[in-house]
Amino acid sequence: MSPVEISIIMVVVLLALIFLRMPIALAMAIVGAGGYVVLSGWLPLSAYLKTAIVDKYISYDLAVIPLFILMGQIATRTGISRAIFTASNAWLGHWRGGLAMASVAGCAAFGSICGSSIATATTMGRVALPEMRRHGYSGALGAGTLAAGGTLGILIPPSVVLIIYALLTEQNIVKLFLAATIPGLLAILGFILAIGVYVRLFPDEGPAHPGLPIRERIRSLGGIWHVALVFIAVLGGIYGGVFTPAEGASVGVVLIALTGFLMRSLSIKSLFDCVIETAGTTAMIFAIIFGADLFNVALALTRVPTMAAEWVGTAGIAPMTVLMVVILFYIVMGCIMDSLSMILLTVPVFFPAFMAMDFGMDPTHQALWFGIITLIVVELGMITPPVGLNLFMISAMAPDIPTQKIFRGAVPFLLVECLRIAIIVAFPALTFWLVDIVAG
Repeated sequence: MSPVEISIIMVVVLLALIFLRMPIALAMAIVGAGGYVVLSGWLPLSAYLKTAIVDKYISYDLAVIPLFILMGQIATRTGISRAIFTASNAWLGHWRGGLAMASVAGCAAFGSICGSSIATATTMGRVALPEMRRHGYSGALGAGTLAAGGTLGILIPPSVVLIIYALLTEQNIVKLFLAATIPGLLAILGFILAIGVYVRLFPDEGPAHPGLPIRERIRSLGGIWHVALVFIAVLGGIYGGVFTPAEGASVGVVLIALTGFLMRSLSIKSLFDCVIETAGTTAMIFAIIFGADLFNVALALTRVPTMAAEWVGTAGIAPMTVLMVVILFYIVMGCIMDSLSMILLTVPVFFPAFMAMDFGMDPTHQALWFGIITLIVVELGMITPPVGLNLFMISAMAPDIPTQKIFRGAVPFLLVECLRIAIIVAFPALTFWLVDIVAG
């Protein structure tokens, strides 16, 4: 068999194993090891495995992942999600659809600490969904809002998926965080506008409720002062060059733990539980990283990614045409795979081909632009029926809400995401304008 045929068989077998519900890390590792043996033999595979695991996991850059995960775990344990939602509701809840808008704002604020889409959706869902239903919001609007709001955890810095993309493509993490800021703000604004339009069309599904006096609204901000402190200290320090992303994550962990102890919402036992859960989540992520690395190394032996990059660069295909194909691919794959697995599996293949094309910008800007587009499309896949992962997470939390209603509630946010993709594609400078100002 030719290397191209072997690569095609590897991809088909991998997709088959994923459809059979084999853990993605194990599926990638098995297929990668099999492809490596067919291409090079057992001894080269043994030699690679002897050093690859150590070389991969002693990287200092990877230390930022468990630290940000731990920060999110502590934030979840200390009840920050409820305080964020309470403050957001105090300022937005009196509008029609205001509770849903407050949920979006809460997801954005919590996602800025947590960095995970699924964790953001589930944590905010436990707080916001009962409140929305108690105030007469429809299951469709409530579930759709939280599924979409959860995706903000992928893009709002600091984001674990953004960090993984930076490591895969050898990009600067700080610049990627900056590049994600404006698209993230566009998502928040777009989701709030989508809710506003939705409740105008269906006023009974998102009724307003009495507003709070201004004094109560200001008082509600006192419950989230520590969120602002952590956000400003971590991202401000990273953007200002005071410390590296790993150091910033360490500072965030210490600050959020200290505030948890001071507010008596965190105990030594719950902190220990956070560490244990972080270890489990980190092990899962690192297993996926290793499985993807083995698969991509085997794929690299076939030279298919290199040949694809060379072919795209010389075939004369319009760069925008290739970009549209990649976007459609990500939307489809986002329906069946989680964001981290998809990034790890596809970026090493797509990135060289994308960088071989001429979009009229310098390589750094082009790499940042591709990363932000990729993450936005991954977000879209996570709320795309019939199998968007965030939709099923919310469905599992509220089994009494019919699945078709959850799908209907996601439609306005899907439309907004499609519009946001079009804006970012049409105006690439939105992704690197802030980078040029802050990082130079």
